[in-house]
Amino acid sequence: MNTSNQQNSNNTPLCYTINNPPFNYVPNIASAYYSSIFSVLGVTSNLIAFVVLIKSFRRTHSSSRSSFLIFLGGLVVTDFMGLAVTGSIVVSFHVTHFNWRTLDPHCNFCNFMGMSMVFYGLCPLLLGAAMALERFIGITHPFAHTTLPKSRTVFMLLLVWFIAGCIALLPLTGVGSYHMQIPGSWCFFNINSEGSDLTFSVLFSMVGLVCIVVSFILNTVSVVTLIKVCCGKDNMQHPRDQEVEMMAQLILIMAINSICWCPILIYILVNSWTAEAIKDESLLLYIRLATCNQIFDPWIYIMFHVSQIRSLLQKLC
Repeated sequence: MNTSNQQNSNNTPLCYTINNPPFNYVPNIASAYYSSIFSVLGVTSNLIAFVVLIKSFRRTHSSSRSSFLIFLGGLVVTDFMGLAVTGSIVVSFHVTHFNWRTLDPHCNFCNFMGMSMVFYGLCPLLLGAAMALERFIGITHPFAHTTLPKSRTVFMLLLVWFIAGCIALLPLTGVGSYHMQIPGSWCFFNINSEGSDLTFSVLFSMVGLVCIVVSFILNTVSVVTLIKVCCGKDNMQHPRDQEVEMMAQLILIMAINSICWCPILIYILVNSWTAEAIKDESLLLYIRLATCNQIFDPWIYIMFHVSQIRSLLQKLC
């Protein structure tokens, strides 16, 4: 009997060794509607934001603003692709209720979704830190920043995608592992306090938290410096408006990243070290909160422009 169970366990692909579908749960029509509305709203919002950014990029004549818009464009594309890839899988599951073991017996599909969750999750945090660094240099060292070519910004954007991609690929090399998650609509890495799973869990959460902390520090210094510059009497109004607009957008991006991602990053870090049992309801709730970041981000670019910010500042003054 024990030998038979051991053979069955050995024959089970790695991604199904913790949660082995099909699960005993009652299909909820609300989940299908929630996932569909969530995905459509996010994809549509990012498409609108992308059109807005293209128009802004064509009108701008400032090198610093061009660099900032390149980063924003990269963030919009990343959010759009993240929602399109992961959303299509989740919605398909809730509509068809397919069995992952039958559809994906070798875990290739599950590994792909796990990689997508990690990659598209880390990219907004890494890009937030990169944009904070770009604005920090642009505000504190404006003359050095104006000499930087746009190709340098594109290189930094590609570097962010490369770093996030390398981290997402680590479980395929043996550092961590991707597993099916209840209710069977998604895959994510194993949050564990042992071996390589502990290493990957801590790496993922620490990279995200460090990005948020770095963004906060750099943005704080940039805002303080910008306030001092704006109080000077020898500054042109138009460049000052653009600097204020970019910093306002960046601060909102940082705030949304922090609100959406800090709960799950802290949750992963705490559960990795304390070896507490993972509650599927809590993990699913935190993941949904984190993916809200991809919906809220594009509305920052759509709604917050020079005219709106100038009007707000006049009211405050």
